Amino acid sequence: MANPPRDFDIPEAVAAPKRRGSLSIVWLIPLVAVVIGGWLAYKAISDRGPTITITFKTAEGLEAGKTKIKYKEVDVGQVTEVALSKDRQGVVATAELVKGAKPYLVEDTRFWIVRPRVAGGVVSGLGTLFSGSYIGVDIGKSSKARHEFTGLNVPPVVTGDTPRRQFVLHSETLGSLDIGSPVYFRRVAVGQVVSSELDKDGQGVTFKIFLNAPYDQYVNPNSRFWNASGIDVTLDSTGIKVDTQSLASILIGGIAFEMLPGSSAESPAEANTMFALADSRAEAMKRPDAISVPAVLLFTDSLRGLAIGSPVEFRGISIGEVKSMEVEFDQARSQFRFPVGIAIYPQRLVALMPRDSQQPQLDEASRKARWNALIERGLRAQLRSGSLLTGQLYVSMDIFPDAPKAQIDWTRTPPVLPTVPGVMTEIQETLSHLAKKLQNVPLDQIGSDTRIALKTLNRTLESADTLVKRLDADVVPSARSTLDEVRRTLTTAERTLNADAPLQQDLRGALRELSRAAQAMRVLADYLERHPESLIQGKKGQKP
Repeated sequence: MANPPRDFDIPEAVAAPKRRGSLSIVWLIPLVAVVIGGWLAYKAISDRGPTITITFKTAEGLEAGKTKIKYKEVDVGQVTEVALSKDRQGVVATAELVKGAKPYLVEDTRFWIVRPRVAGGVVSGLGTLFSGSYIGVDIGKSSKARHEFTGLNVPPVVTGDTPRRQFVLHSETLGSLDIGSPVYFRRVAVGQVVSSELDKDGQGVTFKIFLNAPYDQYVNPNSRFWNASGIDVTLDSTGIKVDTQSLASILIGGIAFEMLPGSSAESPAEANTMFALADSRAEAMKRPDAISVPAVLLFTDSLRGLAIGSPVEFRGISIGEVKSMEVEFDQARSQFRFPVGIAIYPQRLVALMPRDSQQPQLDEASRKARWNALIERGLRAQLRSGSLLTGQLYVSMDIFPDAPKAQIDWTRTPPVLPTVPGVMTEIQETLSHLAKKLQNVPLDQIGSDTRIALKTLNRTLESADTLVKRLDADVVPSARSTLDEVRRTLTTAERTLNADAPLQQDLRGALRELSRAAQAMRVLADYLERHPESLIQGKKGQKP
């Protein structure tokens, strides 16, 4: 018989059958962690920017994990590693940029280290004294991607986002120009020098300049550039000239440009147009002469003070310049003479003539005939001093009517034009003739006659001195007594002529009586004039 159930009995557990393919809730936690980690990894990878390498000369200012890369003062990346290059010629900085920077990594993008720097008269990077150095970026405009770059040693003068145009200049020397030197237009700074490079053949230096907009429009094919560095002191036949653009150009150099005076306005020059860089403004502003007539002048004067490039003038107008100076010996006259080669530019005279004047085109025979006619009238070349201060000489072409007859030597190439002695030579010849005349003067005879005359004059002066002494001894006492008598006489006369002297009182009384007598005579004359009969009959009212 079964025992009855009791309240305190525990029921037996019954095992449920196992479900196939079920997943325990415990495994959801690691799955969620894996998903979140994958999403974070994907997020990190997707938000990660491109990695680049930049090669610099030194690691000055670079620090892994701290040095930022900035564009327009905005952080666009950070240096993650700094290592020595394989060739040990520099350092390689590896940097990670922000997402979206990939389009900016093109072939002409530039990087440089921004640190305190003084260059071109400009102080830059002072903010890095407190924030530390960083790498600056100038985004290029190329379409070719790139991830390995070579950093610049100095910051670029102008960046890619600055509106400007580039031009190329060529000069024989570098002068005092440097990267960052200013470019002036009418003494206004309008651009900078961005690079200078020695030509491959070593014959000159090529500069690249950037002109900021809108000043780049003032450069046209008629523009002229010159080196405006320092103080331009010109010492030539016209005197001393001092010129400078600004204080900055004196300290750090500079370039100036202007349009050729009198030239017509033209469209702006294309970018990268090449211009010649002259040494001075005077040289830059010389007009190109299309027609050049060479000639030779034979001087016997000293050429000291004459230089290559000295002007050839016709009555103050520059018509050419000196091209060469040589020495030759004249066998016929047994003397040295100095051939001076010149170039005459006829267009300079034509340019000064009125526009309506018609100048006929002359053939070779007519041109020679004109030159012969001018020489016949006295056209000669002469050396003249342009400045007594500098001693510089120039060649003057002028008409000398009294010059000896001469002709042009057309048999030589170039032809030889006749000359006359210079002014200084004429003065020397005059002084020489004067010295010869002075040599012919009988100076000894003149000196002897002068000594005789001086002796005679000395005796005359001694006689005069004796006479004066005699007059002082004999005549002076008598003259003194005579003067005393005259003084006494004048004193007596003065007493007599005093107002209270008796003689003066008697004289006044006599004058009064004389005045009354004259008045009575006037009354009598008036009465007789009215009554002439009274001379016979007597006065009326009186008995005869």
